[in-house]
Amino acid sequence: MKAKVRILDMYSGRYSVFINEKEAKKAKLHPDDLVKIEAGKKTVYGSVVVSNLVKEGEIGISRDILQLHSFSEGEAVMVTPSGTPESVRYIKKKMHGEKLRKVEIEAIIKDIVDRKLRDIEISSFVTSLEINGLDMDEIAALTIAMAETGDMLDIDRKPIMDVHSIGGVPGNKTNILVVPIVAAAGLTIPKTSSRAITSAAGTADVVEVFAEVSFSLDEIKRIVEKIGACMVWGGALNLAPADDITIKAERALSIDPTGLMLASIMSKKYAMGSQYVLIDIPTGKGVKVETVDQARALSRDFIELGRRLGQYVEVAITYGGQPIGHTVGPALEAREALSALMTGRGPGSLIEKATGLAGILLEMGGVAPAGMGKKMAREILESGKAWDKMKEIIEEQGGNPDIKPEEIPVGDKTYTFTAPTSGYITGIDNRAITGIARAAGAPEDKGAGIELYVKVGEKVKEGDPLFTIRAESEARLDQAIVFARRTEPIRIEGMVLQRIGNI
Repeated sequence: MKAKVRILDMYSGRYSVFINEKEAKKAKLHPDDLVKIEAGKKTVYGSVVVSNLVKEGEIGISRDILQLHSFSEGEAVMVTPSGTPESVRYIKKKMHGEKLRKVEIEAIIKDIVDRKLRDIEISSFVTSLEINGLDMDEIAALTIAMAETGDMLDIDRKPIMDVHSIGGVPGNKTNILVVPIVAAAGLTIPKTSSRAITSAAGTADVVEVFAEVSFSLDEIKRIVEKIGACMVWGGALNLAPADDITIKAERALSIDPTGLMLASIMSKKYAMGSQYVLIDIPTGKGVKVETVDQARALSRDFIELGRRLGQYVEVAITYGGQPIGHTVGPALEAREALSALMTGRGPGSLIEKATGLAGILLEMGGVAPAGMGKKMAREILESGKAWDKMKEIIEEQGGNPDIKPEEIPVGDKTYTFTAPTSGYITGIDNRAITGIARAAGAPEDKGAGIELYVKVGEKVKEGDPLFTIRAESEARLDQAIVFARRTEPIRIEGMVLQRIGNI
């Protein structure tokens, strides 16, 4: 059917095409049917919404579509039913546990990027990967398909370093220290990050507190070639665009399939032209990888995938048994990370991990002798060189380089939990801490999160503060308090853990 475009001032979170009820009936279109919109050489796919918001002879287009495709008010278009794409058959194949061929994976990724697959079909694909997994042939094909359906960055400064944590540990603001340390040593490190999927704050969420994170590829190229580093949100770029679409399904389902995680991480590194990649795998109770054996197996996968992509990959298995530093949530973590950079001092777990990872990168990049990288990284941090580089990054990314950490606003609605008894901290539940911070509003509410006052092994007295929840609204604070009371985020025990009598 022929129609004229009406631009609707709304975001629906999906590619929605609004069609008048009478027009839909005539064209035998139903809600959520896939349609193709053509105008000259432009072709767009969207899901039908039947609504009298638009008149006969019009189709309404949400602003989601306009983010990637340009249409003008009143533009003449042709709307036709699209039918089910062939890639749905390949998704069913994976749902049945069968191996996918390279061409089938390419078809799925292309249809995701072209929006031929709807949310429910993408969710089915993600779920099938969580249940049935992918072998290395499939992961490599998926990685390359994800990278090559988007843009690729070519930076003149070489070698290009990169670092990525697979996540799972609350408060993991480590890379906000690592990037400026490595760049201050003269290496090039263009860091793209995701927003939080299942955590309370991704690196991009934290950096966004004090600098812009959305840039074009040309802008990133300019920044990196000028100062050697950036910390930007990968989702604002057309780098591996399928990744940012599948992440929505992962976030909604609170899952992160291993094969998709590998492809997600490495496709962005491949698209950024990274030559040396360090992967951080936090390991411990309550994180994605709970045992060292699992971490070693995943390490081998990352290294093998890197080999197939022509990248040199090393892996650091790090302690993930409790939160890093004393803060969880975007603004709180920004305060802590910037303070550590500014003073060269900070929580032991944060400084130890940041200088350890930065040291490995310095050795990989050839600017530090073997075994001396960590010492060099600490010297760069303590000398103020890392803070100087961070100020350059902040300024180039549109922030205030004279920012003072204590002036970053945080949630003013607070509640502090205290120790119900005296004893020792014998455990901190990572999942519970993350859940509380998210219930408080993180990462969407930048000021929401948790301030931790204790670490495992410390002695506490009855009534001592354990942690404070911060929220931007009373309603969110109440939700977080309820969540905290339902869980046991911090476990306190005496030296005698259990008494067993003579049975």
